[in-house]
Amino acid sequence: MAGAPGCGQVCENLRVRKAERKRVFGLHFGSLGFRGPSYIDHMRNCLHPLRRLRRRPQSGGSGQRPGSAARAGLLSLLLLFTGFAHAQAGDGNAQLEQMARDWVQPALTAAMGPDGGGQLRPEILMGTLDNRLQLAPCGRIEPYLPPGTRLWGRSRVGLRCLEGPVRWNVFLPVTVKAWGPGWVIKRPVASGTVLTQDDAELAELDWAEQPYAVLANPDRWVGQQAAYALQPGQALRQNLVRAPAAFGPGAQVRVASVGSGFTVIVGGEALTAGVPGQSVRVRLVSGRIVTGTVRDGQTVDVRL
Repeated sequence: MAGAPGCGQVCENLRVRKAERKRVFGLHFGSLGFRGPSYIDHMRNCLHPLRRLRRRPQSGGSGQRPGSAARAGLLSLLLLFTGFAHAQAGDGNAQLEQMARDWVQPALTAAMGPDGGGQLRPEILMGTLDNRLQLAPCGRIEPYLPPGTRLWGRSRVGLRCLEGPVRWNVFLPVTVKAWGPGWVIKRPVASGTVLTQDDAELAELDWAEQPYAVLANPDRWVGQQAAYALQPGQALRQNLVRAPAAFGPGAQVRVASVGSGFTVIVGGEALTAGVPGQSVRVRLVSGRIVTGTVRDGQTVDVRL
């Protein structure tokens, strides 16, 4: 077997001082339940006949290199121990994943409120830990939500050891879907078009997948303008619609200034389009330019 260490080489590597042998084998085989000194002595005893096989010339004409069978056996033994360690790590990771799953469901219920988020139906997709991850034994493990994250869309759950020889901390990926009713565009809609009920149809959407709030109530988008060109199948969200302009640039408007016990109304010319609830710039008759908030199609409120 090309590249495999010779028996003499392995034995030579084992001839280190006692403290070093304990550290090396405790690091690699401690999780398997082997104790350092006894295991090293057994390994060394097992290698004595292997060294004799290496020195002994092989009879016959098979052409097999001396000691190749011994090296293959030694490698098989080491691979067996390695596979057993990985199997133990996989079982431990499965328990951690189940612990995180049991914690996420009630945490999500509490986060969505007592009504369960209205008509939303949650779905939890748990990720997995790396099978190569080998964690030290722990007497008490605490699942938690890392700061700055929430159980919505792509997220993660933390697992930390509170009572153990090593205080480890790992993260498990989790995806939370929130299925609920929403409106999707049925046909292409040009930017600036005033939306009607016939432009969209009701469908079930994953609200957590949307970058902005879903407009589930048609009163929030019917009669609004499309802020962008909309395509079929696109969910109607808060950032995709805007209120239609009450007036355009150049329109004559009334500028109302309200003070303590009095109201002053003067005329002016809108310099920009006015949308109810948004700010607009107006040039007064005196030539002064002020900024106010559009109240309706003819009135702009300005604070004194």
